[in-house]
Amino acid sequence: MIIRVLFLLFAIAASAMAHHLERVWTDDRGRSTKAVLLKVENNCAILLLADGRESPFPLAKLSKVDQAFIEKFGLDGHDEAPAETAGGQTTPDAPEDNFDAAWPERVSFEGDPEITTMIEDAGEKKFVYESAHYRFNCDVRLSKSVVKGLAVMFEATHRFVRELPLSIHGGKQTDGKYQIILFENKADYIAAGGPPASAGVFIGGQNIVMVPLTSIGVQKVGSGYMLDRDKSSKTLPHELVHQLTPDAYYSPGAMGWFTEGLAEYVAVTPYRSGSFNVRNNFKALVAYATAYGKENTGGRGLGTEINLGSLEKFMLMEYASFTAEPQLNYGCGLLITNYFFHLDRNEDGARIKKFLQAIKAGKQGQAAIDVLLDGQTYPELEKEIAKAYSRKGVDFIFSD
Repeated sequence: MIIRVLFLLFAIAASAMAHHLERVWTDDRGRSTKAVLLKVENNCAILLLADGRESPFPLAKLSKVDQAFIEKFGLDGHDEAPAETAGGQTTPDAPEDNFDAAWPERVSFEGDPEITTMIEDAGEKKFVYESAHYRFNCDVRLSKSVVKGLAVMFEATHRFVRELPLSIHGGKQTDGKYQIILFENKADYIAAGGPPASAGVFIGGQNIVMVPLTSIGVQKVGSGYMLDRDKSSKTLPHELVHQLTPDAYYSPGAMGWFTEGLAEYVAVTPYRSGSFNVRNNFKALVAYATAYGKENTGGRGLGTEINLGSLEKFMLMEYASFTAEPQLNYGCGLLITNYFFHLDRNEDGARIKKFLQAIKAGKQGQAAIDVLLDGQTYPELEKEIAKAYSRKGVDFIFSD
């Protein structure tokens, strides 16, 4: 299970859906509750409880661990400069909207990833490497071959996301680079704020991706490390998509089914040696959602008969509820997003593009979904999705 930790802290309208963190919070008397952190304001952590209530909790009464966590990731509620300038962060050199572009068939990164070794300090356990778009910090020294393999993966994912004709031109850079933190041990990843049940995480407030090396196929061999290029590489591409996704796409109506479906789409598309095979990804996407992926590992395991319930409820679901049932919701998010990409009507993605344009223009919730429905009712759309997937051997069942 991968829990996405997504914060929007800078100049975001209160009505917009923030990127959330779900974790166990403990007060200074040892009492604990599992809740989603919505924001920090007026020296209080605003928590979304399991029953749907928002509860302010004074920072001073949180445990020292929780206080340190909030301070570590800059969530102390103090005024900051806008995201475009705070802490050296800049808006990347985003191109114009590309909704009119063709869907890519294969996206490859070839040539030099422009690797630079910035810091190698064994005493401080700080090793910093850079590629064209990324700065990755690690607590162990990595060989040139491992650094190159990772850099190629990062840069290929960046190219894939940018080439999708969905205008995915978001993300913030720090000192001209997107930030990734790699950990030798899962325990250190958790201590730094990574959710224990996750294999990787994007933290929006700091615009960083964190992941243990073991989640991306880097294994210790003797005194060094080796990159297993055949190991699943889904975790990092998934989180890198979140890092590049525009803030507007996290609005109600898209947050959840689309944002996670999009990240799954990129992550599950077959990848090898810097190349994403987009043209032939359909079987891999369906296998990942319905079974357990390559060699029966890593998939969502939903089977070929999927009872999703109400499509309307699914598309308008609160993010905390979405992540509470990840296998079903992430798998269905992948399949439904893929439907709008490749199976809908003329198979040109026209409706999903209009939907995203509407979101970028400020529509949210049902108003945005109305653009996607394009005159249809939810039951009519459910029938179209079920019919399209039944031809592919997947039976979608929708019910209230």
